[in-house]
Amino acid sequence: MKRITPQHARLHIARRFIDHNYDTPLTLEHISSEAGFSPYHFIRLFRAAYRQTPHQYLMQQRIEKAKELLRSSDMPINEICYTVGFESLGSFTTLFRRIAGLSPGAYRKWSTRRPANTPTHIPLCHRLNRNLPDA
Repeated sequence: MKRITPQHARLHIARRFIDHNYDTPLTLEHISSEAGFSPYHFIRLFRAAYRQTPHQYLMQQRIEKAKELLRSSDMPINEICYTVGFESLGSFTTLFRRIAGLSPGAYRKWSTRRPANTPTHIPLCHRLNRNLPDA
């Protein structure tokens, strides 16, 4: 049985803080102070606990929220970009393509025409092996 330490509880507080504030400009100093750690110690602890840095987790959360908005709304892509906390459409599109495997526009088209039981993400290696479009 895994024991929850005070450090883990504080990391959970920081993760929950990111989850609730993903759409605002967050700095490492702000997130780490919520958990009561120095910034660099916080990065080491967070990576050890969650196998990704706080920044990687924040970007993942923002992209997941963007996917949700792309599937469920008609909002323009640039508006979705700013709604989920990105400050640059270019960096949003680049990161979205890297994580989702499709551009935001292609993801929107793909998600609206796929059957309900199809997975939401098809890894690049599977798309290449099956000659599926990657854009």
